[in-house]
Amino acid sequence: MSIHGRAYIVGAFEHPTRKAPHTSVAQLHAEVAHGALVDAGLTKDDVDGYFCSADAPGMGPTSMVEYLNLRPRHVDSTDIGGASYITLVSHAAQAIAAGKCNVALITLAGRPRSEGVATGTTPRVRNPSQPDFQWEFPYGIANANGYALCARRHMYEYGTTSEQLAWIKVAASHHAQHNPNAMLRKLVTVDEVLQSPMVADPLHRLDCCVVSDGGGALVIARPEIARKLNRPRVKILGTGETVKHTNGGDIDLTYSGAKWSGARAFAEAGVTPQDIQYASIYDSFTITVLMQLEDLGFCATGKGGDFVADGNLISGVGRLPVNTDGGGLCNNHPGNRGGMTKVIEAVRQLRGEAHPAVQVANCSLALAQGTGGMLATRHGSATLILERE
Repeated sequence: MSIHGRAYIVGAFEHPTRKAPHTSVAQLHAEVAHGALVDAGLTKDDVDGYFCSADAPGMGPTSMVEYLNLRPRHVDSTDIGGASYITLVSHAAQAIAAGKCNVALITLAGRPRSEGVATGTTPRVRNPSQPDFQWEFPYGIANANGYALCARRHMYEYGTTSEQLAWIKVAASHHAQHNPNAMLRKLVTVDEVLQSPMVADPLHRLDCCVVSDGGGALVIARPEIARKLNRPRVKILGTGETVKHTNGGDIDLTYSGAKWSGARAFAEAGVTPQDIQYASIYDSFTITVLMQLEDLGFCATGKGGDFVADGNLISGVGRLPVNTDGGGLCNNHPGNRGGMTKVIEAVRQLRGEAHPAVQVANCSLALAQGTGGMLATRHGSATLILERE
């Protein structure tokens, strides 16, 4: 069953905080839920579908449904890391199209900054019963060196350079300077990126995303409900999701699951990469952006370095504006799960509500892309294509 045009994003809210030492994760979920519902012109009593991921405290949605005092007739808890919220938009649209609910609420919140979680440079202790745990954890792989493996392999195969990767951070900083809530608002140059401390060769500190508290929420509704609300309507055109893994050791580190999730989303939406006017691309590291741009078809495989260079991702300057809120590299990576903010900024662009300095003129077609997990081992990928009606 296609969800093309079967559901609309009617509410979106990003928490303004980037550090919340005195606020619980549950309270952050409640605050973003309230913000998105107010944005939509609805109340919690209108919500009959609730969607969350592993950042929600409790057993799946059970604790948060009680905490928020919801009465849902459909719930979903899906975890593929940072891509979860793009996938949950798809799942909410599917549930609405199937008649399982009318108004779906999706929430994200986390406090890794306040809790001092070194998510990029320290191996994460996971459940030892995971089938991959015993083979990988003893070698100490962490996010930063896993992504560095991908970057180095891409450089070896295609001649990609650190200077080209640095342009992705430069573009993010050009956008973040206009975002009053962004963690890093200072403009940076290519040289400053290259001169920042090396974290995992070839990735420098400024090639890495921020760690932040906060959250975000979305409200998805049936077309009939969306048309009754006094808000700009953002139609869901197409989605795709997948998992890429090590394939028994036969793994190519130079591409991501976006190659598959993107193709499915474009096919369902009935558009091409050349039609997209704005793109929110998951940016845990600069290499993450470059690989996904190639995999989504915005440029040929191996040509991502040339595509991102010389300001091509800067709104008003380049051909494809990317992450006009500053992205995870400069603005916000709440709970280390950045897919939510990718959708929120795409909604802002389609509504014409982005900062005037970065707003894409007459933006009517946008894409949000997420990854979750680690590009070097296994990760989820989700793609969402949206249209202003």
